[in-house]
Amino acid sequence: MSEPLFEKIALIGIGLIGSSLARVIRREGLARHIAISTRSAATLARAEDLGLGDSYATDAKLAVKDADLIIVSVPVGSSGVVAADIAAALKPGAILTDVGSTKASVIAQMAPFIPKGVHFIPGHPLAGTEKSGPDAGFAELFENRWCIFTPLPDTDAAALEKLSEFWRRCGSNIDTMDPEHHDMTLAIVSHLPHIIAYNIVGTADDLESVTKSEVIKYSASGFRDFTRLAASDPTMWRDVCLHNKDAILEMLARFSEDLASLQRAIRWGDGDKLFEMFTRTRAIRRSIIDAGQEVDVPNFGREAIEHPVKG
Repeated sequence: MSEPLFEKIALIGIGLIGSSLARVIRREGLARHIAISTRSAATLARAEDLGLGDSYATDAKLAVKDADLIIVSVPVGSSGVVAADIAAALKPGAILTDVGSTKASVIAQMAPFIPKGVHFIPGHPLAGTEKSGPDAGFAELFENRWCIFTPLPDTDAAALEKLSEFWRRCGSNIDTMDPEHHDMTLAIVSHLPHIIAYNIVGTADDLESVTKSEVIKYSASGFRDFTRLAASDPTMWRDVCLHNKDAILEMLARFSEDLASLQRAIRWGDGDKLFEMFTRTRAIRRSIIDAGQEVDVPNFGREAIEHPVKG
């Protein structure tokens, strides 16, 4: 095993992403010491039961003391509060990053509190499941996934490369974007699909209540896929909507226009238009599989990872 990249890594937040990081850091020997902090004493105790770290604290300032890498893994609306809390305890030369799904808002919240000499590099690993909490994590979560950085103009190149190497050793591919471009891109590839899923599942629930129908009992695979997205953490997705509002509203407007066009095609029996659209979108699905961002098994094959078949 190669030498650790960092002496001490502090994980602030130990949900799906944080607990997956703890596991892969341990597996790959990326740090000599893993410090874990979360505000919930019960969640922290569970992380300790699972052996995810080497030290545990509900006070984030204690966790980040002498840490070389600090990874903030909290709902994006809490980013500024965390930055303000830990700022005075950060050592010069440390790298501070996050895993939030919005970047312009996170930068606006956190940057004002970052002390001189600390390298703040906003990041976003595009990986996840609908599960949450320290039990939900697994070391393979980041394999062949993308981790996007949105570096600030004065970002230290060596610090960025070291953080990039960390994520590469976690299994991720690396890319960089400016924050606004990231937020617009994620609005269409992640945020809008989740919002639509939440809305469709809510509509089905209303229908179930009003008609006493059996839409839940007889859910087809399409509806089951929507319910998986809609089972994601409510706090996280509330914050995403509030902190990427402009980009999400823009994507919702475009989606509404396309939905109206589809509605007209169905109403007027325009089979050619329907066939053309379904053919085009089917090709997009195939291109995602060809790019290695999905496989032809449910849930990206994670059931095989989480529950391997024993011979």
